Amino acid sequence: MNAADVMTRNPVTVRSDLPILAAIRIMLGRGISGLPVVDLEGDMVGMITEGDLLRRAEIGTEKRRPDWLAFFTGTDRLAREYVRSHSRNVADLMTRDVVSVSEDASLDEIVRLMLDRRIKRIPVLRGTKLVGLVSRASLLRLLAGLLDVRAENGHDDKAIRERIFAELTEQLWARVEGMRIECQDGRVTIGGVITDEWVRDALRVAVENVPGVKGVKDDMLLIEPLTGTVLDPVYQRQL
Repeated sequence: MNAADVMTRNPVTVRSDLPILAAIRIMLGRGISGLPVVDLEGDMVGMITEGDLLRRAEIGTEKRRPDWLAFFTGTDRLAREYVRSHSRNVADLMTRDVVSVSEDASLDEIVRLMLDRRIKRIPVLRGTKLVGLVSRASLLRLLAGLLDVRAENGHDDKAIRERIFAELTEQLWARVEGMRIECQDGRVTIGGVITDEWVRDALRVAVENVPGVKGVKDDMLLIEPLTGTVLDPVYQRQL
């Protein structure tokens, strides 16, 4: 999947000459926390978000420094901060250096950008034209849809068991040799020997994610690998 598959097409935008009050009203009315800023030709010129509006003189949150510290702060920086905390125009507050992607950008690339840059939304451009917007909410909607599909698919116990073994065979941490997997009416029991508690959790997660699984019973036996000591001989839990 790529950006074009998940992006919101024709997203709400604002012009750079718009008053910030109008932009705030759009955000509140639409329940969104950021707006792409475009010019008359539809070219992307910036982004204005809730974060750009937090340091404001009206609510007493503008940056303040002791006089001695302000003396060592460049006048250009002080002036920029004054503009951002006092101006009423979108053009003065918007972020101009905006991270963007093309329509064929992969979801992996988009997620890495969001995490590395600590941003919640990424404009999708075709050249300089804004054609869509990928937000964290877009990815959550995609994830929710896929989880629903996985939950609905697969009710045959034999097929579920085969899917479980197929998934575990691909994982380097899982040793399927000697592992016992039973399935009845979608409820799976895992048995066998493990030497690491994290493997127990990983097995549970892997099985829970197989379509058709309704529950997981853990009958795994934890053994200390160097001595062979059974650490939990009666360990059994219903998950």
